[in-house]
Amino acid sequence: MPDWNIPFKLYIDACGDGLGAALHQVQIINEKPTEGPICYISRQVKPTEARYGEIQMECLFLVWALEKLQYYLDGSVFEVITDGNSVKSLLNMKTPNINMLRWQIAIQEYRGNMNIVHKEGNIHKNADGLSRWALANTFDKPAYVPL
Repeated sequence: MPDWNIPFKLYIDACGDGLGAALHQVQIINEKPTEGPICYISRQVKPTEARYGEIQMECLFLVWALEKLQYYLDGSVFEVITDGNSVKSLLNMKTPNINMLRWQIAIQEYRGNMNIVHKEGNIHKNADGLSRWALANTFDKPAYVPL
């Protein structure tokens, strides 16, 4: 069960075929701080998205994860952990293209509560695995599986 008084950790990753995210939180269990999952999400990349470059793909998966996990993250303090350096630049781009501009606007509400941290890909294998084995995202099979 999430505790909205404790910051969340959002691990995100994308690969050529899919997007994946794992929402975690450090809670006290048996008098010991333990990081555990709140939920996992993934989806396959759409044909038009498959043409995106690395920077656009990384920014897309941040925006997608924030939209899907809005219930948990809206008004909460959280850290985004990614293996892509370009996600940080999305917040401060001076001349973004149309997609990047739309995504900049989409994440503005989280700007004060969100800290983006770059860590090597082998640090967060949870989101990496989800992106490589992404679920099909259809109406009858949504790519959202709460724990």
